[in-house]
Amino acid sequence: MLLNLNIIDLAVVKSLDLDLEKGMSVLTGETGAGKSILLTALGLALGDRADSGYVRPDSNRAEINLEFDLADAPLAQQWLKHNELDADHQCLIRRVVNSDGRSKAYINNRPVTLQALQELSEKLVEIHGQHAHLTLLNADEQRRLLDVYAKNQPLLDSVNACYREWHQTNKELASLIKAGVDQTEREELLRYQIEELQQLDLANFSYAELSEEHGKLANLGQILITGQAQVDLLYEDDRQSVNQILNHSLVELNYIAQFAPELNEICTMLSEAQIQVEEASLQLRRFLESQEADPHRLQELENQLGIIHNLSRKHHVTPDELPELVSKLEQELDGLTHSSERIETLTASAKQLHDQYHQLAAELSGQRLLSGKKLQQQISAMIKELGMPQGEFLIDIGTLDSESPKLNGKDKIEFLVSANPGLPAKPLAKVASGGELSRISLAIQVTTSSDKTTPTMIFDEVDSGIGGGIAEIVGQKLRSLSHNRQVMCVTHLPQVAAQAHHHLYVEKNNQTDITSSNVRLLETEERVEEIARMLGGVNITANTLAHAKEMLLHSNFDKQPEHTITGN
Repeated sequence: MLLNLNIIDLAVVKSLDLDLEKGMSVLTGETGAGKSILLTALGLALGDRADSGYVRPDSNRAEINLEFDLADAPLAQQWLKHNELDADHQCLIRRVVNSDGRSKAYINNRPVTLQALQELSEKLVEIHGQHAHLTLLNADEQRRLLDVYAKNQPLLDSVNACYREWHQTNKELASLIKAGVDQTEREELLRYQIEELQQLDLANFSYAELSEEHGKLANLGQILITGQAQVDLLYEDDRQSVNQILNHSLVELNYIAQFAPELNEICTMLSEAQIQVEEASLQLRRFLESQEADPHRLQELENQLGIIHNLSRKHHVTPDELPELVSKLEQELDGLTHSSERIETLTASAKQLHDQYHQLAAELSGQRLLSGKKLQQQISAMIKELGMPQGEFLIDIGTLDSESPKLNGKDKIEFLVSANPGLPAKPLAKVASGGELSRISLAIQVTTSSDKTTPTMIFDEVDSGIGGGIAEIVGQKLRSLSHNRQVMCVTHLPQVAAQAHHHLYVEKNNQTDITSSNVRLLETEERVEEIARMLGGVNITANTLAHAKEMLLHSNFDKQPEHTITGN
């Protein structure tokens, strides 16, 4: 359950540190006092999208911290352990929103993604907003509520996994069948292209080597002329070759080295250079003598390179990519050649998945029918208690017309209601008024929540449109939910507030330049005064105070457990 809510510089809240207890807690206060900002803070801490507008004026960032005891949250414990974020049955959630709109999230002091935070939050807190009755008109929401009540999620996951696999198989099958219409023509084209490319002897294909050989043969004349000139210059010219020049230098330097021995090292270097020049000249001469013009081979290379360049332009690839292109074309041809076998395999697989889907969907339909009867009885009984004595709630579960598998099963689920006896049940949107829809929504939320494992539930003015004795029953229903979980409720109804174990009061402070809100726990006498204010408005009389005290005494909640809260 939620042990502590800490807020710093969020909208109208400068600083708030709120300890929370088990049971039912209500938040009340004047309109505009800041009750909604507490729910906003919880929403942000649990993964809602953030923006810079949430940061208190003149502040750099807003920060929300939540502390949870996980003793009654086994699913959250499993998630934390699986994601290596567990910390001894405790969970600390921190969300920081900067003034530039960026935000960071932390679980047990380790940074996490927003998606991870949202996954964990689903296992810790469930929030029912004040407009929940509007989403109740959505067909998918009606289906979801029934499946939650029936605990159908594992079976629903199996149905949807089977549907997705069937859908993918069917999609591939349809693609192959469609491609089969033009298959013969495509096969002929692929065979022609492969044969055309294979003339390049692709097993021994090297565009770089072919280009190098062609360049050498095409420029052989220039190679021979230039090479021979360099042989003459280096060695074979008796008058001005490099060898003769080096030889002359050595004679002169060796003579003067008799008088300057330090020149001996230079003489040695020149001797080595003369040897290197001679060796280079000999190798160059042998290379030139081995070269032979081959016009036939040159023509062959030019033809082959011409084919390579034409094919690379034709297929929009570089010459080096031609072998890879052939491999791809061969794979496609092989796929087309064996497509009939693939079609047979996919057809059999699609039929098997189709049959498996309908088997799972039939099992899901059976569970929905069984649970639907129980749920409609419980909701019918509850809406009678909530001021619709003649009301009947029905869950119509029909079968979709299509035989093709569908996501979430083959059932068409619709919530119906009959507000008066003798009148046929009709869809909620066509029958229920605003107040009736609120009561029906609350009845559904209370009924479907009774078996949930979420340890903390928050209700934001879900009692709107309700008053009088019905409001007291609503308070009793919310209190009944708190027997095995923590329930928090924002309300304007004194009848609901009187049922709570803990009463938190939200008030606004306008004494500074920037408006701020804080929250405090009401003691017994303060609680009487707040209930009286909710009953009587501006002028609180002795009778109003007596009535408030009687409501609290009747509810037997006048004694409060110890509770700590600080804020400013």
